[in-house]
Amino acid sequence: MDVQRKKGVIEICVLAALKRGPSYGYRIISNVSSCIEISESTLYPILRRLEANGCVSTYSEEYNGRTRKYYKIEQPGLDKVQAFLNESEEMRKIYSFVENA
Repeated sequence: MDVQRKKGVIEICVLAALKRGPSYGYRIISNVSSCIEISESTLYPILRRLEANGCVSTYSEEYNGRTRKYYKIEQPGLDKVQAFLNESEEMRKIYSFVENA
């Protein structure tokens, strides 16, 4: 997959994972890895960018004596996921056009 397209898709997958509820890095990677390859070095810059854009917020909680950073989707992130879903019909048309060329 094209690197730029993959970055955008991974971002949407991260947001989709967070739609299920607040989560932390390792669990986000586990969830997203079921559909697209992702590593820590890919995830954390995406999360920082999403946080800077107001798509996610963070908070910390103690877990087994350690502080764990959690990410929570916010309305701009939900809007971004919905916009992606709204584009799906257009993308289907494009794929169909390319397949039938």
